[in-house]
Amino acid sequence: MAQNQLLNERSLQLLKTLVERYISEGQPVGSRLLSKGSELNLSPATIRNVMADLEDMGLVHSPHTSAGRVPTVSGYRMFVDSLLTYKPLESKELDRIQERLSDKENASDVINAASRLLAELTQMAGIVTLPKRETLYFRHIEFLPLSNTRVLAIFVTNEQEVHNKIIQTDKKLSASELQQAANYINAIYAGKSLASVREAVLAELKKAQQDLNQGMLDAIKIAQLALEQSDKKEDYVLAGEANLMGFNELANREYLRKLFDAFSQKQSVLHLLDQCMKADGVQIYIGEESGYQAFEQCSLVTSSYSISNEVVGVLGVIGPTRMAYEKIIPFVDITAKLLGAALNPKTISPSS
Repeated sequence: MAQNQLLNERSLQLLKTLVERYISEGQPVGSRLLSKGSELNLSPATIRNVMADLEDMGLVHSPHTSAGRVPTVSGYRMFVDSLLTYKPLESKELDRIQERLSDKENASDVINAASRLLAELTQMAGIVTLPKRETLYFRHIEFLPLSNTRVLAIFVTNEQEVHNKIIQTDKKLSASELQQAANYINAIYAGKSLASVREAVLAELKKAQQDLNQGMLDAIKIAQLALEQSDKKEDYVLAGEANLMGFNELANREYLRKLFDAFSQKQSVLHLLDQCMKADGVQIYIGEESGYQAFEQCSLVTSSYSISNEVVGVLGVIGPTRMAYEKIIPFVDITAKLLGAALNPKTISPSS
């Protein structure tokens, strides 16, 4: 039987009051404060008895320095799942988010703006994964000469996703040679998946070079440079991690070192975010629920975002378990929706 089914309304109300008070003030909550804050008109003795029952159930515990109690991870989980009263964003907050995300020219700027916005408005760490598409289809490519042997490759995938990349060729190519190369690539590969185009280009390069005339060879070489996949795995943009140093419960130097190491190494963070991406709606990991020691004193609130009705990434807020869930959850949810809208469609910014 679920724990909330074992608790009566009085116990649930006291747990809700305790968690809300602790989130607000950051201090263990005693029976006298609960008596004043719960509006149940119960004596301190009765409240102490209820608190003892909640402690036996693992929902609260008493720090050794205080007679008051604080919520455990299980207590937070019950609060978030069953007792939370959400606070919708005000219209001016919605306008601010939409304005910050909609005035950017390319996807990278939008994603960076989203992570900074999450950090600024929560005073915690904001995180956004880069868009990940399951299937990209090659549509069109153009090459523009820059200086010396540098070339700007502009290629379109799916319907309107434009990617820019600066490449270095082994010799200087004229505008007409680049146009011929683009015509050749477009004629052969348009409409095929980007993965299959990459494979085909590599196969062409492995052929005996005498089988290809110089124009075709040049076209294949610069197509390979333009379309080659980066070795970098799916990544994320993180902002506001320094905000976490301002919370007393995270101020332990050794813990902060583990947390910042996790941010730097990225593997555990990416694994968590990948799990969030596979689920619908807002996902919340509280403390040890993440399965990673580095996050045992943190909560991660995330929501996936979509481009053209396809889930392509996740954004979220990382902060102490003592966070204002009633504000953070709807904020993350609406920001994910507005980010997806802002990215339909946007240009992927250049890389060199």
